[in-house]
Amino acid sequence: MSFSTSEENYIKAIYHLQQPEGTVTTNELAAELQTKPASVTDMLKKLKTKKLLHYQPYQGFKLSEQGNKVALNIVRKHRLWEYFLVNKLEFGWDEVHEIAEELEHISSPVLIEKLDAFLSFPKFDPHGDPIPDVNGKMEARRQINLTDLGLNLEAEVSAVGSQSTELLELLKHKNIGIGTVLEVVRKFSFDNSIEIRIRKLPPFSISQQLAQTLFVKPLYGSTSVGSISK
Repeated sequence: MSFSTSEENYIKAIYHLQQPEGTVTTNELAAELQTKPASVTDMLKKLKTKKLLHYQPYQGFKLSEQGNKVALNIVRKHRLWEYFLVNKLEFGWDEVHEIAEELEHISSPVLIEKLDAFLSFPKFDPHGDPIPDVNGKMEARRQINLTDLGLNLEAEVSAVGSQSTELLELLKHKNIGIGTVLEVVRKFSFDNSIEIRIRKLPPFSISQQLAQTLFVKPLYGSTSVGSISK
């Protein structure tokens, strides 16, 4: 069954919004897609007719098993294209989201499988998000939020919590990317900012807001939480 670009955008938006709560409201989806609730209601009826959605008016909705399969396929295409753009065409990680939004609607399964093989079957996209395989399975990664990392423990940046251009530009400016090895030197109780050190660079402070967007994989198996600096 084929779907329009608009239908696929709705399906993917619902997939992201229903994590981890399980259900989505019309207003939440309208805000996410920047459209009117009435337009959302019309689309929900179409998706329900195609058996992609469990939907009861005024009670929220979620994707059906088939809807989840469609969503994961869209996510798979999006993240594979992002990987291709960054690793083969040398785009910056802050430049690829909108391009991948267009490319994800290419429907050819053969093209996507050849792309996956060409890229040697990557498990994670340039932002650290897992890439679903052809069966929709994703590899789990052991990671914690940077704010939970103990003091003086090295960790590798494994994912970012947002793909906003503003965030990715800021991280690039601070020399932080996927794979960057860093450690927390101090934590400040006044504003919950933290001081970090990247290998071969002097320590510098980042805000709590920025720290909360970063997920890291502790090295040497430690996940201890450090003390707060007074």
